[in-house]
Amino acid sequence: MEVEESSPSSSSLSSPAGSSDSIDLNFLPFLKREPKSEPASPERGPLPLPAPPAQTPQQQHAAAAAAPAASAAPPPATPDMSFAPVMTPLQALPPNPDEDALLREYYRLASLYLSSAGTGAIVSAPAPGAAAPAVVQPGSGSVVKKRRPRSSELVRVSSLGVRDQIYFRDLVRRARITFECLRGLLLRDDERAESLGLGGVAGYGGGGDRRRVRADLRAAALMADQDLWLNRDRRIVGSMPGISVGDAFFFRMELCVLGLHGQVQAGIDYVSAGRSASGEPIATSIIVSGGYEDDDDRGEVLVYTGHGGRDPNLHKQCVDQKLEGGNLALERSMAYGIEIRVIRAVKSRRGPVGKVYFYDGLYKVVDYWLDRGKSGFGVYKYKMLRIEGQEPMGTVNYRIAEQLKVDVFAVRPTGYLSFDISMGRELLPVALYNDVDDDRDPLLFEYLARPIFPTSAVQGKFAEGGGGCDCSENCSIGCNCAGRNGGEFAYDKTGVLLRGKPLVYECGPHCRCPPSCPNRVSQKGLQHRLEVFRSRETGWGVRSLDLIKAGTFICEFSGIVLTQQQSEIVAANGDCLVRPNRFPPRWLDWGDISDVNPEYVAPDYPALPELNFAIDVSRARNVACYFSHSCSPNVFVQFVLFDHYNASYPHLMIFAMENIPPLRELSIDYGMVDEWVGKLTM
Repeated sequence: MEVEESSPSSSSLSSPAGSSDSIDLNFLPFLKREPKSEPASPERGPLPLPAPPAQTPQQQHAAAAAAPAASAAPPPATPDMSFAPVMTPLQALPPNPDEDALLREYYRLASLYLSSAGTGAIVSAPAPGAAAPAVVQPGSGSVVKKRRPRSSELVRVSSLGVRDQIYFRDLVRRARITFECLRGLLLRDDERAESLGLGGVAGYGGGGDRRRVRADLRAAALMADQDLWLNRDRRIVGSMPGISVGDAFFFRMELCVLGLHGQVQAGIDYVSAGRSASGEPIATSIIVSGGYEDDDDRGEVLVYTGHGGRDPNLHKQCVDQKLEGGNLALERSMAYGIEIRVIRAVKSRRGPVGKVYFYDGLYKVVDYWLDRGKSGFGVYKYKMLRIEGQEPMGTVNYRIAEQLKVDVFAVRPTGYLSFDISMGRELLPVALYNDVDDDRDPLLFEYLARPIFPTSAVQGKFAEGGGGCDCSENCSIGCNCAGRNGGEFAYDKTGVLLRGKPLVYECGPHCRCPPSCPNRVSQKGLQHRLEVFRSRETGWGVRSLDLIKAGTFICEFSGIVLTQQQSEIVAANGDCLVRPNRFPPRWLDWGDISDVNPEYVAPDYPALPELNFAIDVSRARNVACYFSHSCSPNVFVQFVLFDHYNASYPHLMIFAMENIPPLRELSIDYGMVDEWVGKLTM
């Protein structure tokens, strides 16, 4: 991994263990909300042309050191609307002695970074005495760390090795799991408190009337108390390690937790002039949410309206914008050729707050000007072009997937071999698409929506298992099925898995509760539009046309279930067998909040016996058999019982480990990868 530093001041970085070419970004997070900088409201009239802002001798010296080639006078704070100065990126200017001195200083600092990499530490330990002092959180009685200010040091990560990509992806996934599971547990506590007539409970996040504060805000604050916000001691310029183009987020606070966009409200994230090494503000990311009427978003080409001067109630401009704060930061980023991360918000019924945020990649600001907006006031506009060679935008894939569900031939006139390989056995059709070669292999298998268990494993004492619950309405804590699950249900009221368990008992045919019971989730079958497709990289793969929320059920792994003796005979014939005991227990990760709560204990109840059975998918299978293998997967297996009570033969239910955007390939960790994985995906 190569790191290029954009600011002169720096400190040493460490590399992940076993990776000599990787430099750690020394994540030490915290929570700090920087308010949106809004200019004062001038009297309506002609746009002013103020003189350039005065600078102290120190600021002038810092600006000259950071931008030595800018020999011309700086542009006025508010340029003439009829003229927009053409700014030349720093790297495009001819060399000069000052620039050579700057480059020598950069290489000196880079050599210091490289010489310090190799200690074997993945995350550098804080220097003695550098830890922030502990303080008591008002009203909670708990001791938390004092939150440190956000760093203004700019760092660009120019390349990552495969091992580094996996490491940072897992690091980001871990933070996202903690955030989402905390949010779910907070909502569950709120529901319990409301059912008891209480305003709040002394659970995660303290007491008081917590219903007035959204669970996502409280979850982010709890993570900040434990220094779990990422990328806070370095301001990443450009691509963010561990975050892929097209990734989806349901909450804006999650963007702050990951450092993708550090502003809670403002649409422009930037380093302020007062904290910048050059004395000039530098922008790093923007959010396009449709809040400004003068935006012109055409995907690859974006005309973005600067911030300030907008009436929060009417959503229209009420005063002229000024070239300051984030607006000036975008102009300075254009001058120095700094790429901007673009996150777009789109309306979605699947989002808890009615929208979803997609990271659409890197853009360059190529022009800016002052214009009269639709409301008659002056607005700054920034023309941005998307950098070529990136993955498709998440918003584009989202629109394509929505169109495919309405008129498939308008998007893909050829390539479909079947619009439903399940032949109606699933609640939703499972399409088969191949535009790569002539392979039609999935059509040769019988489709099994549910596995076929050995008769001896699901009859007799295993059929009823002592009977189900006697709930006349939806189940609640204290019923028989709650006891089977260790005293708590696995799902929230929307069907999202709260935390993984060795085994989940759902209400079944012997329970009296209605089908609407929240403890009936995976047994209801496929809830997302899936598509088996041919891939040049992974053979056959699976992708979804729907946006899949983290923690939700996707599908079951199905086939003909064999006993241990039967599987030994079938294996001798070379048939394709899937052994459930090889799947790693990634359910342990889902719901793990030990980073926030030191007293968190991973569930070990209900107990799961050793699984010695196998699933034969050589003749009959379902869509799950085409999931590609990954050691950094986006789905995981959760064992579930509902139609029988033999814990030695559970169902293999697949849940989402992260938010999975439309048209992204689903991947699972098969554990011991050998010949049978190849047979599944060929």
